[in-house]
Amino acid sequence: MRLLIFISTFLASQFCFGQTAQEMYPILGYQVERSLEGELEFIKKQAECETFWKEVGTRIDKNDLTIEQKEKYEFCATDIEGYWDILGLGCSWYCGGGLDTLSASSELNSFNKLSYSAKNIHDLNYKTAWIEGVPGYGIGEFVTYHIPPQNPRITELIVVNGYVKSEKIWNENSRVKKLKMYIDEKPFAILNLEDNRKEQHFKIEPLGYGDRENFKKLQEKPWWTIKFEILDVYKGDKYDDTAITEIYFDGIDVH
Repeated sequence: MRLLIFISTFLASQFCFGQTAQEMYPILGYQVERSLEGELEFIKKQAECETFWKEVGTRIDKNDLTIEQKEKYEFCATDIEGYWDILGLGCSWYCGGGLDTLSASSELNSFNKLSYSAKNIHDLNYKTAWIEGVPGYGIGEFVTYHIPPQNPRITELIVVNGYVKSEKIWNENSRVKKLKMYIDEKPFAILNLEDNRKEQHFKIEPLGYGDRENFKKLQEKPWWTIKFEILDVYKGDKYDDTAITEIYFDGIDVH
């Protein structure tokens, strides 16, 4: 059985790391419709909830509430994640994943306390983005995920293209049209991205170490990398800066 596992793992690694780049197209998901105005409204509602709980207390009989109070109770009693949070409050692949570090070929300089660094591309937040920092549209610029061996395997990439914190800002800045994906510096795929604010999903064969029975030995294996290189862009209405809000993952080995 152990030999079979080894052979399967070896063949999978050859498939993942040895083939020429395959063209991939996304399955479109959630439409990101956040805005700075929406954030202010969210903060206002949170403040109203704090006032509500002070007025009625946490141990209340709903039958004693007015119709208006009941409506507010239904909203305020719900566990709410942050306005810009990508993931909900439940458990996900990130209960065990997301152990990587990040680097980039360039980053746009910070402005008015806003950062555009590589870490923004994997902070699970719709408000931030990695923006390349070279003159022009950033063709050839890249961001790299450095992944430890014990990280759970990845079976899905989710890309949030452009700077999605508002529709205006998204239109003004450039977005990626084609991303070249490398595994340990070897071409793996060409991701053909659509020009919209929806999450774009790419299903892949498991990436990472498959033999996970001995965790100590697993930790001793080499780190590996995923690199995403900008090949082509959708030009922004105002800026040639090219932005990616997020590239995050789903996978296996966490439950």
